[in-house]
Amino acid sequence: MAVDYIPEVAGNLVYRCINCGRIYDIYEFIYTCPKCGSLLKVEDTKFDRLKARSGRKWAEIFDARKMATHLELSGIFRFHELILPMLPIEDIIYLGEGQTPIVKANQELSAWVGAGFLVKNDGLSPSASFKDRGMASAISFLNHIIRIKDLECVLGICASTGDTSAAASLYLSYLPKSKVKSVVLLPKGKVTPQQLSQPLGSGANVIEIPGVFDDCMRIVEELARDYNVFLLNSKNPVRIVGQKSYAYEIAQQLDWDTTNLTVVVPIGNAGNITAIMEGFVDLYELHIIDNLPTILGVQSHHADPIVRWRDTGKYEPVKVSPSVAQASMIGDPVSFPKVKQLVEGYFSDRFYTISVTETEIMEGMLTANRHGHPVCTQGGESVAGLRRAINAGMINKTKRFVVDSTSQQLKFATFQQMYFNNSFDSAYGIKTKDELKNRPISMEADPSTIAKKLGLKRK
Repeated sequence: MAVDYIPEVAGNLVYRCINCGRIYDIYEFIYTCPKCGSLLKVEDTKFDRLKARSGRKWAEIFDARKMATHLELSGIFRFHELILPMLPIEDIIYLGEGQTPIVKANQELSAWVGAGFLVKNDGLSPSASFKDRGMASAISFLNHIIRIKDLECVLGICASTGDTSAAASLYLSYLPKSKVKSVVLLPKGKVTPQQLSQPLGSGANVIEIPGVFDDCMRIVEELARDYNVFLLNSKNPVRIVGQKSYAYEIAQQLDWDTTNLTVVVPIGNAGNITAIMEGFVDLYELHIIDNLPTILGVQSHHADPIVRWRDTGKYEPVKVSPSVAQASMIGDPVSFPKVKQLVEGYFSDRFYTISVTETEIMEGMLTANRHGHPVCTQGGESVAGLRRAINAGMINKTKRFVVDSTSQQLKFATFQQMYFNNSFDSAYGIKTKDELKNRPISMEADPSTIAKKLGLKRK
């Protein structure tokens, strides 16, 4: 077994303001720069020490950990040095997150989209969404802080449209109840019953308020600013570092070859697309990969401020309309400043955005589901975005594509049923197609009758 299999506790992690550059202690509960109010990012001031090893050597180390017998290295912390290198292994919380598969689309689905592609299904995670990646790093970090500072009763809090609350409450529930309390704020009536059931089942204090996600986010931001709470939204940069593992896994699953690769990502609050770009930059700077991939960000036309920014060069928050891709129903993405910085610094000629209609999102989800991919509405958004981008000639169809499905389709069964029943509120603007609808058929318990209905012939 490789000598480097077990990671060392190393590095020097700090929070750095992305605007003024000021540095803050990583152990402070802060989420924006106290001086200028801008976003913070986690920075390892000793990152260059990793360059002492070749990119090939790092690939060998990460590949060796793929055979890990240490559970703590089975998930996102396979890439320990690139996530939280100062974290001792004993503080890592592993609930089975990460290492989600990439699955090849079949010929029929590829033909419908316009090119062959792969789906990375992050719905195959403990809480059934990609948010588990960020929660694994954030809650492991919190576990570490609680231990070294001997803290009592830390309150973990988030605003959510569903997936964040499910992941946060699940991971917090793993820690001692005497040490943490879990609180989530949800927009009343705008979270599916399946998603609402998750934080309730994990024992979280669930607070519903009128409005949309942006209204919930404003409240938790104020609480995080004025009170000593641990914020679990993507504004917390410790959560973002865990989500970088998505990029690391794609590269590893493609044998570290990102040539001619395009990664399709729903934008939402922009935390995940930020993390994915940062992850690929890490690999590129360490020469683990030779090329940065192209990024295609997708938004619903009911909430598309980043698409408009990319088209016009001017960023303005937008008023949102209802979206079946609920995580996309965000008119002022918190992490936009980080997206802008990454695009200007690394992805200027390889960052594309496209908006899709609510009808296209539902068709993307249902069509993918019918061809072996249990993608969520956000996954449907990605599939629809790739299809539209190829048809518009924005992206060359000869590229290699990995499409992000952020959560499990069953979380959005309500929208599927609304489509089948043609019962969407007019605000969604969804036009249904009969060929995508499906309903159970009531019949007599008689083999001959059923055989006749199915057009079967006797042997």
